[in-house]
Parts: sequence; C-alpha cells; structure tokens
Amino acid sequence: MDAPLSTPCNIQICEVTCDSFRIMWDMTAEDTARATHFFIDLSRKESRDPNRFKHRDVPTKLVAKAVPLPMAVRGHWFLSPRTEYCVAVQTAVRRPDGDYLVSEWSQVVEFCTGDYAVEHLQQLLDKAKGSAGRLLKFSVFYRNQHPDYFDYVREGGGLMRPALKDSSGSHGSPINGKLQGVFFSCNTEFDTGLPPRDSPYGPLRFQIPAGHLLNPNISLYFADFYCMYTAYHYVVLVLAPVGTEGDNFCRTRLPMLDLASNPFLTYTAPQRQGEEPLYCHASDVILEVLFTEPVHLDQGSVEQISGHHQLMSLTTANAKKDPSCKVCNISVGR
Repeated sequence: MDAPLSTPCNIQICEVTCDSFRIMWDMTAEDTARATHFFIDLSRKESRDPNRFKHRDVPTKLVAKAVPLPMAVRGHWFLSPRTEYCVAVQTAVRRPDGDYLVSEWSQVVEFCTGDYAVEHLQQLLDKAKGSAGRLLKFSVFYRNQHPDYFDYVREGGGLMRPALKDSSGSHGSPINGKLQGVFFSCNTEFDTGLPPRDSPYGPLRFQIPAGHLLNPNISLYFADFYCMYTAYHYVVLVLAPVGTEGDNFCRTRLPMLDLASNPFLTYTAPQRQGEEPLYCHASDVILEVLFTEPVHLDQGSVEQISGHHQLMSLTTANAKKDPSCKVCNISVGR
C-alpha cells in the first residue's frame, strides 16, 4: 500500500496581480519527489457554498502537473481585480490505473487580487480611442448638484473639497476608493455647443472657465473606460496640478496623456498674441473629469439649469460596468 502524502503547510501567496498570483507551500522531501499533480481549490471569499468544487463563480478545481514552487496561477476567466479569494491545496500522486492518491487539504489562506497595472490601462485606453469620435470645442467645466450640496459648501468657506472616488466603472481601476477629487463634466450639446440642459445629478450647476482646470500646469491622465449596459460609453480622466499629491499618485499608476494631442480632452495654446486657448472634448463618449484639488465657488458661478426633468437613470454613482460589453472590456477581468 502506498504511504500517505503529508498535508501541505505554510501556504504562501506572492506576486499578486489583477489576474494572477504565485503560490507555494512546504512539503517533505519524499512528497516533493513523489507528487505528480497539485490540486488548487480557489473560491471568492464571500462564497459560503459548503460543497467543495461546486462553486459557480469560479472553476475552483484547478489541476496542474507538479512543478517547482512557487507555481503560477493565472487566468482572467476566473480571477477578477480587487477581489478577495480563499485558496487551499492538495498534493497528489497519479497511479497507473489513473486514480489519484491525494493528501489532506491544506489550511485555507485568503488573499486579494490587485488593481489594473499601467499596461492593462493602456489596453483599455487603446479601446477607448476607437470610441472617442471627433473633437468639439467647449469653454466651461460644470458640476451639477442639489441645493443642499452648495449650501454645505458655502457653510464650509466656499471650497468644493475632493472626495474619495467611488467604485463605479471598471472594478480594477486604480483610482477607485484611493484617489480623491472633484468630478466635473465638459460634454456639450451638438446643436448649441453648450452644456446639456438636463442632468441626473441635480438642478443647480456650477460652471467654471475651462482654463482654471485645464492649462499647461496640469497633468492629464486616463483612468477608465466603461458602460452601464447602454450604447454610450464613459471615459474617466484625471486632471492633477503638476507636483501635487494627486499628480504623484497618478504618475506611477495611470497612462499620461498629451494635453495638446489626445482623443478625449485637449488644450491648445494661443498661436498669436491676443488669441484665447482652444479647449476640445470628445464627441462620442461621456467624459467624467476628476480634478484632484479643491475648487472655490468664487472661481465660477452657480445657476439653475433650464431642463425640466432629472434623468436619474443616467447617474453613474457606484455604477457597475457591463462585463459582457466587447467594446470596453479587456482580457484581465472586469
């Protein structure tokens, strides 16, 4: 009779990315020499399904030929960014009859996958470029809110202070829950060249001249591209004054865009004395622009919008990305 295999112990997870990790554990020298296969049981942490190997969210029974440890586990079809997982391992020896001699399951270890890396965001950026459309002129950034919001801002001295980015959009975007900012829009209507009359965010609109937020002292970054089960898509951009904390955060995590030459949001310096800068936005995507520093109400004006209805269905607060859309998804999770 074959001697039993010892239980794997001291499970260690390392080199975790948004869709891969490496795993290693301790085995006796005898088991290392005998083992022909490893079984990996992987499941989302929130899953409470007691039937091992029967989870529906990921194909948990991963069978691999024994390789030197640490062993790489990767696959966007079952690993998602920023997701907590539980993992346990067995070692096995395949017998001549095709059956396996297996060890007991190791202890369960928990870990969390990472954000999109810059190369993943570059893939998302390349996809977004195909949906941007032509550039249209604009002159103001704007932010819609309810009267209570602006009353609160005035009571605090008139500063709209940065708030933590919510979890809307791609789950793996590095700015979600980590970068603070004040959101603005800049899209205009085709027929008027002005901001739209309606808004899902509130009846009052703060407008600020474009040059206050977009100028040569600002760094521009691409942060996300997503949709919410709709035909139109959103592009999230970050504007961070050069050298600020927000700029330093984005510089190592997000693709930087050229202010004068990109498909989404551009600043063109005056060509002659007396001319004004030219500001343009993409026509075929909805831009969500996150400015990383406080903005004072005195820099612009607050007015009632002319629209008579609020399109609440268009709000993107904590909105989840459509994982089935072929236009805005990449092959490293959602």
